[in-house]
Amino acid sequence: MNLTLKVWRQKDARDKGSIVTYEVKKISPDSSFLEMLDQLNEDLQNRGEEPIAFDHDCREGICGMCSLVINGIPHGPERATTVCQLHMRHFRDGDTIFIEPWRARAFPVIRDLVVDRTAFDRIFQAGGYVSVNTGGAPDANAVPIAKADADLAMDAASCIGCGACVASCRNASAMLFVGAKISQLRHLPQGQPERKRRALAMVAQMDREGFGNCSNHYECEAVCPKEIKRDVINELNQDYLVASLTGRE
Repeated sequence: MNLTLKVWRQKDARDKGSIVTYEVKKISPDSSFLEMLDQLNEDLQNRGEEPIAFDHDCREGICGMCSLVINGIPHGPERATTVCQLHMRHFRDGDTIFIEPWRARAFPVIRDLVVDRTAFDRIFQAGGYVSVNTGGAPDANAVPIAKADADLAMDAASCIGCGACVASCRNASAMLFVGAKISQLRHLPQGQPERKRRALAMVAQMDREGFGNCSNHYECEAVCPKEIKRDVINELNQDYLVASLTGRE
């Protein structure tokens, strides 16, 4: 496959940045999108040019690091797929492909296609945990949990925090991410003691980071590689409303 790539290049956070055109040739349809970028970077280095910076780690759809907007769609055209799982056979020979970073004030560009997503870490640190002050962890089956609740908790916990929901939203809302982190504990008995405090703290941190609010267009659900349902946003709103009316405890 021979392809034309329109890639966002930006030297650092202060640089204005621009789209740069590259031609890549003899790309295997069986290679992943990241492997295609690896080949492009090898060609650039062989020509003495600066390679394109992009995030990656596990390359197995687990870590969520491969955050790219491909032809206007976070993670590309395939549903329930991260960029590292996207293969070039989903494109056609001669295609022009636009590759950009996440676009959100709370995700500032560090360089080229790499953005700073530590805002998610700070939201999680604000309340996405269960406090354990003494003793060891109990056995997994020591606390009976209904299967329906366990399934809902596990579905929410599958969120990998990649940020595609933010990149797809017209308001750069993080409510699908925050909703998933609240929902995974909301359905478990271990999460009940801090439930109200968690909702207030995580929403307050989300607002401080500069994320927008949900406007119910649900692009976030459409692009989520783990198919997190918008129901978690409803649960976030419910917990936040109850906590706001009744207090933290």
